Amino acid sequence: MHPNPTFRTATRDENLAFAAERGFGILTIAGDGAPLMSHVPFVLDDDGTCADLHLVRSNPMSTAVSGDMPARLAVSGPDAYISPDWYGLPDQVPTWNYTAVHLVGSLSPLPDGDLPDLLDRLSAHFEDRLLPKPPWTRAKMDGDAFRRMCRMIRPFRLSISQVQGTWKLGQNKPDAARRAAADEIDAQAVGSEPRLLAALMRAPFSDPNQG
Repeated sequence: MHPNPTFRTATRDENLAFAAERGFGILTIAGDGAPLMSHVPFVLDDDGTCADLHLVRSNPMSTAVSGDMPARLAVSGPDAYISPDWYGLPDQVPTWNYTAVHLVGSLSPLPDGDLPDLLDRLSAHFEDRLLPKPPWTRAKMDGDAFRRMCRMIRPFRLSISQVQGTWKLGQNKPDAARRAAADEIDAQAVGSEPRLLAALMRAPFSDPNQG
């Protein structure tokens, strides 16, 4: 997370809403040598105290977690390169604007019997966004095929103790300079989901050069 408090003013609820909407992140735990990392879809509970997910049984992370283990789930949002030419100000440097939320806590395995419900909640979370397409449910699968696939994955829960967010959107620049950079991102961006980032940058912030 960026250490500048200017970029860390989002509330816990705002950061959790962002993470819930994305529903996909990089799960990290300590390993022998380098950390272990897995790209995982997840679903948050209603009060944001836990994130449920699953891992393939052959994943080294799956076999490493036998009980509670410290973990971090990093959820990335839109990002874009910012050219210093775009600000219309002297003595600027290149940078990268982005949004990200880290969910920190304890990762533990769930009973295998919890897996069907977890998969139902996870698929419903994303299928509901595809309406009016009729939602996919496991009722469309052969029962034996579903059970065979379930044997290949394990359910896990991240119990969340900390929610950390960085929304680096040029809040440390005057409004005019930040909005000018947002316009350039719309026209010629390098990054991921740049138009969404530009829209976030156009949100009102306090001008750092005014009392």
